[in-house]
Amino acid sequence: MSDWDPVVLNFLYAILGSALTIFSMWVGCKIFNRMFCFELSEELHNGNLAIGMMLAGMFIGIGVATGLVIGLGLN
Repeated sequence: MSDWDPVVLNFLYAILGSALTIFSMWVGCKIFNRMFCFELSEELHNGNLAIGMMLAGMFIGIGVATGLVIGLGLN
């Protein structure tokens, strides 16, 4: 794999990192749903803005953390 073009490798790392980040966000949502006695999707459908802001913060946090781990792991 060392004879591949670095641009192609970086593109593949970015795709794999994005997929891993989306999967981590999905798992985080599922864990949160099991921890508390309400459904996030149902509360969002009812227009609960606090749940929307909490989910946005959770997604940003998980995304930044996973992105940093993946980015620093490439060096």
